[in-house]
Amino acid sequence: MNATISAARTQASDLFEISKPRIALLVLLTTFTGMWLAGGGYVPLDLVIYTLIGTGLASASSGALNNYVDREVDKLMARTRNRALPTSRLHPQQALWLGGLLSISSFAILFYLVNPLTAYLALGTTFFYVVIYTIWLKRTSPLCTEIGGVAGALPPVIGWAAVTNDISWQAMVMFLIMFIWQPPHFWALALLRADEYRRANLPMLPVVSGMEVTKFRMLLYTIVLIPVSTTMYWFKLAGPIYLIAALVLGIIYLVITIDFARKPITHQSTKRLFGYSIIYLCGLFIFIFADCQCSGAL
Repeated sequence: MNATISAARTQASDLFEISKPRIALLVLLTTFTGMWLAGGGYVPLDLVIYTLIGTGLASASSGALNNYVDREVDKLMARTRNRALPTSRLHPQQALWLGGLLSISSFAILFYLVNPLTAYLALGTTFFYVVIYTIWLKRTSPLCTEIGGVAGALPPVIGWAAVTNDISWQAMVMFLIMFIWQPPHFWALALLRADEYRRANLPMLPVVSGMEVTKFRMLLYTIVLIPVSTTMYWFKLAGPIYLIAALVLGIIYLVITIDFARKPITHQSTKRLFGYSIIYLCGLFIFIFADCQCSGAL
């Protein structure tokens, strides 16, 4: 009996992990911020709950389906070869069924309890991440990180659409911030794992163009991120506290990126840059939430 319970717990834990819960938390934060901004500082609690559940399920579906598609590639990389599918702790069909069930549940909740536009945006995000990015671009082009960033930048747009039932330029400002943030965030890890990506025959930018080109592109994106992030203030979507926070967070990010680019790549420097990039985005959206100009949001 104890062995059966232990095996069930292990399987449940594996199913939870392939849904990539840490990514889902970031998705929920940015989705909620989009809702808060669209609602002018007030959003009905039931709408928040339905939207976050539906969006969280869509994110979990994307994670499970990504694990299913990449199960053979994951065997070739140290970072991923101990996942549940490469080690056969889970059968591939379990991941496929989980991803499909989560996606259907997400669509139903958002379609019937929020609005159809939000449901189709969430479904489109999953499709873009799994099909356009994972199946196609990741295996064929070094542009995969940049173009694939579309999926990762859509959560605040989903949040905005949940409240307003449309997509406006205000939502696209948040989309642009996340779109520009993603490439340098991901390339930090890609540089450290370049040999693994080469062995897996994945044409990531460090594999195709080399480390120096990748570091230069990281610097460009990080520099551009500073003025782009401040547009929330100039367009009167956030106040002066946000402006100061965006500048401070952005300058720190740039300084860490410059230091990373100047020195040999190590686990410590990569962990430092990658970790701060997450702190940067979370901080940015927390300050959007805390200092939004509610009267001018709509």
